[in-house]
Amino acid sequence: MTIIHKHFADNTSEHSVATQLRRQRFDVFMEMLKDLPRPVKILDIGGSQGYWEMMADRTLLDREFQITLLNIENQAVSIPSFTAAIGDGRAMPEFADKQFDIVFSNSTIEHVGSFEDQKRMADEVRRVGKRYYIQTPNLFFPVEPHFVFPLFQFFPIAFRAWLLQHFDLGWYTKIPDYQKALHEVKSIRLLHRAEFKQLFPEAIIFEEKFYGMVKSFVSFTP
Repeated sequence: MTIIHKHFADNTSEHSVATQLRRQRFDVFMEMLKDLPRPVKILDIGGSQGYWEMMADRTLLDREFQITLLNIENQAVSIPSFTAAIGDGRAMPEFADKQFDIVFSNSTIEHVGSFEDQKRMADEVRRVGKRYYIQTPNLFFPVEPHFVFPLFQFFPIAFRAWLLQHFDLGWYTKIPDYQKALHEVKSIRLLHRAEFKQLFPEAIIFEEKFYGMVKSFVSFTP
C-alpha cells in the first residue's frame, strides 16, 4: 500500500480522506432514517459489518438497525442485528418486493458489469426497497479510486492492464499475468452523472466534492 493510497483512499483508516468523506455521506444517510420506525430493516449490497462499526454507534447497530449484508461471498458477522447472505445485486429473488425499509450500497454498482448489468441492479434496488441510498465514484474525478492513479480510467484498457502487471496500484498488488490483469481492470465500470441519473431517474443526486471537484455521487429517495 503506497503512502498516497494510505492517506487518500484507504477506507480502513480512521484518518484517510476516503473515511472522512464516507462519514459525511453517512450523515446524509442517517438523516433519511430519523423518522422511520425502529428497527430499520436495511439491505446493504456489497457491504461489511466493519463498515457499519466504523460509521455508526454500537447502540444503533444493536437496537435500531436490522442489517442484511448481501455479497457474492460470505461475510463474517458477529453482531446479532447483522445477517450475511450470498447473492447477486442484479437479481435478488430471495427477497420480496419492498421487503426492506431502505437499500444501501457503497461503491458497488461500478463492479457489477456492463451498463445493462448496472440497470438490472438499479431495478432490483427499487423492487426490494421502499427507498434507497446508492453511492458510486464519479468517472470524471481525476484520480481513479480503485487503482489510485491519475486519469487511469481514461487510458486504453491494454495499457491499464500493463500497468497492473508491473506495478502495485491502489488496492491491487501487481498481477503478472496479462489476462488476469485485464480481467481486473475490465471488471470496473465507473459512471458519470448522466448515466447514474438514467439508472435512478426518480432519485435526488447528491454530489460529494473534494476541493471543488465531484468525487462521487449518491442517488437517494427521501
